[in-house]
Amino acid sequence: MTSKPYLTGHYTPAVDEITATGLAVEGALPPELTGRLIRNSHNPKPGVTPTHWFKGSGMVHGIRLRDGRAEWYRNRWVHTPALDGAPYLTDHGPDLTASTAGTHVVEHAGRLLALCEANLPFELTPELDTVGAFDFDGKLRSAMTAHPKTDPVTGELHFFGSSPFPPHLLYYVADAEGRITHGAEVSGATASLKHDFAITRHHVVFIEGSVTFDPDEHSGIPYSWNDAQPARIGVMPRGPRGTDEIRWFPIAPGNMLHAANAYEDDRGRIVLEGPTVDREGFQLSWNWWVGAPDRGTEPNTRSHTRRWVIDLTAGSVDERIIDDLAVEFPTLNEDFLGAEHRYQYAVSFPDQQGFGGYGVVKYDRATGARRIHQTGDARLPSEAVFVPAAGATREDDGYLLTVISDLKQDASQLLVLDASGLDRIATVHLPRRVTGGIHGSWIPDTDSTRE
Repeated sequence: MTSKPYLTGHYTPAVDEITATGLAVEGALPPELTGRLIRNSHNPKPGVTPTHWFKGSGMVHGIRLRDGRAEWYRNRWVHTPALDGAPYLTDHGPDLTASTAGTHVVEHAGRLLALCEANLPFELTPELDTVGAFDFDGKLRSAMTAHPKTDPVTGELHFFGSSPFPPHLLYYVADAEGRITHGAEVSGATASLKHDFAITRHHVVFIEGSVTFDPDEHSGIPYSWNDAQPARIGVMPRGPRGTDEIRWFPIAPGNMLHAANAYEDDRGRIVLEGPTVDREGFQLSWNWWVGAPDRGTEPNTRSHTRRWVIDLTAGSVDERIIDDLAVEFPTLNEDFLGAEHRYQYAVSFPDQQGFGGYGVVKYDRATGARRIHQTGDARLPSEAVFVPAAGATREDDGYLLTVISDLKQDASQLLVLDASGLDRIATVHLPRRVTGGIHGSWIPDTDSTRE
């Protein structure tokens, strides 16, 4: 019996790969939901106990919907060298193909990519089989963030590669056809952990928090909280020359893993939001991730949504916590990525005292209202992926897709919620309980992806 919390409960790994067809549906699936929901997770092979949750090999789970039916579920390990034990560090330096590939999965230019921020992306087939490492035809020679951003206006993919060693931060742009058109080092970056970032219509926004490279951290993820590490937000203009014009703004100590969104307001200020943790919150999560004896509760118990307003003219930052609910995995209607949005969504977690429970949260940023769809005791939802409705006329006209890990029933379901009121529309019963995971994407059918 393992003592590692990230191999128990909701996070107990699947032990095999299966395919199931003709899934049972309660309610009525909207026929316009024709495509695939694909979600990634850390899922080490049987007999493997990683030293950190993030070190577990990636497994993707896919659910195929078409014309009101749930056609299949399948799960597959991402077959990278690391799955078979290949080390990341070699005598010749880091092996960028020795990836867990367990953080996120996205589609760009017809390619399905499983991502882990320390490595190259791995391409998958529509059926989730592994094609291999993808380096953008040799133009990507660094790691790639697990949180690239697709500009909804241009179709460009913006992403970065970060490293604890110089160059600490490289910024890339790939066009809508998947060709890297720009890559450059960002001036002034440090070894601070950079997991996510944001784009606006005119700027790129990087976040350096209080977690930074620590060679004495032996969990396999060499980062820890450091009070001496300045927390900062870096803002640079989009475009080939922006990397030399970045400006860094000091902020309060903290750590943000995931940005909800950023945009320029009507005064030209940049507004950035996302859940953050303080020193205690980070340590509680870290203790769980590494299985420390004093691990306490699961992660995210002190993760609260924060807003920064950066005035480029005055050179100032206003920041405040705007909600005291413990949340993570912020999402939105990505048609509004980089622009001012009214609604955003998140997953709620119990707080340090166990209050609050699991749920899917909707924020109305115009009124300040917060609505929660409680998923129930021992029912952990995955990141809620927004899918616009056909012919949508409102920002929240669409659906939220979330996969539930139900410990009491030892089962999982795909919940389809109305993104407007958070009412349940349909439930798809899956053939196994799906391991609690991290990020995923809805990939609608197109001429290039339709089977």
